[in-house]
Amino acid sequence: MLKHQYIDRICIAAAAVALILTILFINGQSFGLVPASAAPGYETRLFDKSRVHTVDIVIEDWESFLETADEETYSPCTVVIDGEAFSNIGLRIKGNNSRRLTKKYGLDRYSLKVEFDHYTFNSYYGLDKFSLDSSFQDNSYMKTWITYDMMESMEVPTPLRSYTWVTVNGEDWGLFLAIEEPEEAFAKRNFGNDFGLLYKPDYKSLNDENADVALCYTGDDFGNYDNIFRHAKFDITDSDKMRLIQSLKTLSTGENLENAVNVEEVLRYFAVQVFVVNMDSYLGRTGHNYFLYEEDGIISILPWDYNLAFATYSLGMPDPVNNSTLYVNSPINTPASGDIMRRRPLYHNLMKNNAYFARYHENLGQLVSLYFESGYFRDFVRQTDEMIAPYVKKDPTAFCSYEDYLLAVDTITNFCLLRAESIRGQLTGTIPSTIRGQMEDKSSLVDASSVWIPHMGEIADLKDH
Repeated sequence: MLKHQYIDRICIAAAAVALILTILFINGQSFGLVPASAAPGYETRLFDKSRVHTVDIVIEDWESFLETADEETYSPCTVVIDGEAFSNIGLRIKGNNSRRLTKKYGLDRYSLKVEFDHYTFNSYYGLDKFSLDSSFQDNSYMKTWITYDMMESMEVPTPLRSYTWVTVNGEDWGLFLAIEEPEEAFAKRNFGNDFGLLYKPDYKSLNDENADVALCYTGDDFGNYDNIFRHAKFDITDSDKMRLIQSLKTLSTGENLENAVNVEEVLRYFAVQVFVVNMDSYLGRTGHNYFLYEEDGIISILPWDYNLAFATYSLGMPDPVNNSTLYVNSPINTPASGDIMRRRPLYHNLMKNNAYFARYHENLGQLVSLYFESGYFRDFVRQTDEMIAPYVKKDPTAFCSYEDYLLAVDTITNFCLLRAESIRGQLTGTIPSTIRGQMEDKSSLVDASSVWIPHMGEIADLKDH
């Protein structure tokens, strides 16, 4: 009898514990508990932003590897991160135009991709893939660093990043920016275990129409969206394709956009995107350099690739426009010409809605207030400079001199502060906020003649290297 009495008590206690655990599991975040996928181990290791990490690449024939730059093939290596070795890892050279120009000018400081699960099931504390960015055409080493911090401050899902001192077979190679690649680990961290689908839309040829890269609806034929579907990060089905096409169809109508777009998040993304004047982007002529996330028919746009931001994209054109006052005052309402905007429905159709347009302006105001007018930005750049300057000074493969780096840091700082001043003026109406308005009246534009944009990095630096 006594034995049965204890069994009953144990069963009741076990049931109570199970009930408590179930409640915590379902409502964990409201109790301050964070799912493991939202706080993976790699976040506080490699992507601890407070220090410069070390990455040593151990590879059998580094010179032969560099010679395969055009092939984009993976080679096996061992990667030693902060003294911890990971074997049988995939390594390949990264980039398109940057890779081509690096090779053209006889340099070998390529950006790299490191894939832990390329050959076998493997990861770095949950991380499947990261890249090592070479800071091509970025003498400040900070374009991507600053932009991602701005995106994160506006609560846009953003890749993790940290500065790393890279060595190859124990020999110094240089200061690179480690960036979490948007693949499965990124998706789990940002969207949970039941994440949706990730795409990186990109064109085969810039001379093609590339309407799909611009997120235009052009009918229900799957083949019309090859530039999206062939760049899916996960396996996709026909139903996945139909769901995304339906989202684009809704987007094309300009009606009930909340049924197809994560409106609030996308508006926050565009606030930063417009601020940094990145013409090699969705709002530029190329229309690419972004990730597309879709879940349950709702799409959002995620940040990627900012080495040509802060108006430096034009420096690579045959007839570059180097007008700092023009770019510092880049209009917030028409950030590109009308023919481009009309082919960018994710921006254009949202901005035709008065409520969304007002929210976009509110987001810009919040960004300017909290990030720049508060003094945060100056402190952020100063702290970054203090952390990385010793490494830049000894970087053996740097695209620029240490003096060029110092000049670039001053230049990007001044550009951003003047840009914030202009946007504040555009929001209050003292500065025209459209291309036409600025063409008709330039009297109130912020004077940025003290800023020499090429100081942030240009192709000519490669010629003089």
